[in-house]
Order: sequence, then structure tokens, then C-alpha cells
Amino acid sequence: MINASIFVLEDERAIADMIEIILRKEGFQQIQLCENVRDASSLINKNKYDFYLLDVMLPDGSGLDVASTIRKQSNAPIFFLTAKSSDADKLRGFMNGADDYITKPFNPLELVARVKVQLSRYLMQATPKKNVYRFERFTFDVEAAELMVDGKREIISGRLFHLLTYLCENAGQVLSKDKIYEQVWEDFLFDDNTVMVHIRKLREKIEKDPSKPKFIVTVRGVGYKLVGDPQ
Repeated sequence: MINASIFVLEDERAIADMIEIILRKEGFQQIQLCENVRDASSLINKNKYDFYLLDVMLPDGSGLDVASTIRKQSNAPIFFLTAKSSDADKLRGFMNGADDYITKPFNPLELVARVKVQLSRYLMQATPKKNVYRFERFTFDVEAAELMVDGKREIISGRLFHLLTYLCENAGQVLSKDKIYEQVWEDFLFDDNTVMVHIRKLREKIEKDPSKPKFIVTVRGVGYKLVGDPQ
């Protein structure tokens, strides 16, 4: 999260500097300061930021207009910083795409806390799931424990779930039978037959012809390998 880029539109230099200082103390380094609508419009059309802090009343316009421009090209969080505190002003801010509305004067620590919460949610939603493995014939969602083969859901649970997870995490690598047993069954007392039986059951779920496996291939004298890089 500390690698996120933050755009600050604030014409009062003292406030802008304070915001930059507290954000940098929290580890954020990519901070763009701006003090007018003209420069802000140019910057947001050239660059994408992960978070926007916008003053409303500016020398050459309104932060509300800037927010409307941002919303046309980004779902990143937008906070308004303003001295206007009426319900009508807040409603106008939310109608223009704001995720939060903070009135001046404000507590710097509270501001940073709110920024972190909203930024964390945004980055989590913007980042693709890492635990979804897509191959030519099947898709395996680890978090949902869901295996889809040719568009049809296959039930996968227990050791088969752990076995497929381990194979997907190490796709393309040759895995010895004893290593598979150690990782999936969490036992050092190797059982060759147990591994073979579960490999066969897994092939029956994901292979078109389990007797001629295309995905889980046998490396003679060594072990097994899940062939194909996850898409």
C-alpha cells in the first residue's frame, strides 16, 4: 500500500505541506501536490493516481469539477477537504463522486487513518485474485474451493483440494512423490500408494482421458508435474 500514488489538490501551502509530511511519515512516497484546477486537470489527464485528496474552493475553480473529471476515468478513492460543512455541501460532494468528506480544521492522524482504510479497500478490489489458476481446460479458485472443468463445476474437497492446490502453486515443476506426500499429508512417513490413488482421482476430474493425461503428467522415476503455465 505504501507504493500507492496520492494526488493532493490544496491551495493553502501550509495544509498541503502538513498532509505531505504526515503521509511520508506513514511510508507513502509517491505524493503529487497541486494548488489549482488548471494544473490538476493537466496532471490527472496525463497520470493515474491511487488516491485523490481535493480541496473544494480553489483560486481558479472547484474541486468538485476535478472530481467529476476523475470519476470519468478512475474508481480510485476521492476525499474532499473543505471548510464548507453544511449537509448540502456534503451531499454535493458525494454526488460528485466523493468517498469521504472531511471539514477543516481536521485531525491529521484521523485523515491518515481514513486514507489507509479507503486505499486498502480500493487496492484489494483492483488487484486480481492471486489464488485463481486458469488452465486450458479447467479453472481452480483456491479461496472459493471451486474447480470448473469445461464450464462445469466439479466437487473437490479434502486431500484432493490440497493436492491440486500444491500442484497449481508449483505448476511446471517436477514434484517427487515423497515431497507431495510431505506437503499435502503433512507426514514424513511416505506412502507411495496414497499419492498414486489421489493423483488418479484428480486426473479423473480434470483430464479428458485420465489414461492419457495432458495436465498431470508422470515423470518416470521422479514424480509428477502439472503441465502448462496458469493463465
